[in-house]
Amino acid sequence: MKPSEEHGRQHAPTKILLTSISAMVAETTTFPIDLAKTRLQLHGESRALGSTRPTNAFRVASEIVRREGPLGLYKGLSPAILRHMFYTPIRIVGYEHLRNSLTTDGGSLSLPAKAISGGLSGVVAQLVASPADLVKVRMQADGRSVSQGFQPRYSGCFDALSKITRAEGVGGLWKGVFPNVQRAFLVNMGELACYDHAKRFVISNQISEDNIYAHTLASILSGLSATALSCPADVVKTRMMNQSEIKVGKIMYSSSYDCLVKTVKVEGLRALWKGFFPTWARLGPWQFVFWVSYEKFRQIAGFSSF
Repeated sequence: MKPSEEHGRQHAPTKILLTSISAMVAETTTFPIDLAKTRLQLHGESRALGSTRPTNAFRVASEIVRREGPLGLYKGLSPAILRHMFYTPIRIVGYEHLRNSLTTDGGSLSLPAKAISGGLSGVVAQLVASPADLVKVRMQADGRSVSQGFQPRYSGCFDALSKITRAEGVGGLWKGVFPNVQRAFLVNMGELACYDHAKRFVISNQISEDNIYAHTLASILSGLSATALSCPADVVKTRMMNQSEIKVGKIMYSSSYDCLVKTVKVEGLRALWKGFFPTWARLGPWQFVFWVSYEKFRQIAGFSSF
């Protein structure tokens, strides 16, 4: 075993802790944008019933505040925090370990190799965190049902886990896992590879030193890349995870492919990028807050830059 690999494994628990803290800070800061994105992606489902009108992210957010109050913008925050306690450390630390294992003599991986490493790390992380993601989507969608006069399905994070398990079985916690994993592969392929590559490009070309300016430029580029690649899978994932046999009597989509076809048929191809701007508007600030925090925490802990 190489000394660098042994050193990295010894400090893996500390890196996991730092990643979790940074992710929780970023998630809390940008969660209202994620909520607006989720509600916007679910908006078009009622077109099949012939009743909806065009909307946008700002109108959705305004409606949430009007009907549910300012705290309505944080509906589903607890499972989101829970999700990132597993999802983000696995994908970030996993990617760094893969990258360091595949490089020799201080060299750098090619962009395609970084993309594959990022995608695989995201897949493993999402398989572990998928139940928390399911609960987050259900609780975010619950706020919309409450505003329409219906009773919420769940009173909290653990109530949701319990009810889903009883009604849909343990496997129900992984409902929508296939489109979820697809999205995770695409997001992390774009986000991790692009951030890593863009930051090294900025530094190596002396555009900036390894500081907040370089981190900001890299996070903006990685946010755009990740959003463009993942938005269609994100729409399908959100709709697949939101459906519940108890809620509608029968499922609306039999598979992710069925969801994809029905979405395009009813709402058009552009619906696959529904929520693109709020997704990007969230990914940009999320990555900025996360990477700046994480890089700073690593520096304080005595680790090298990511």
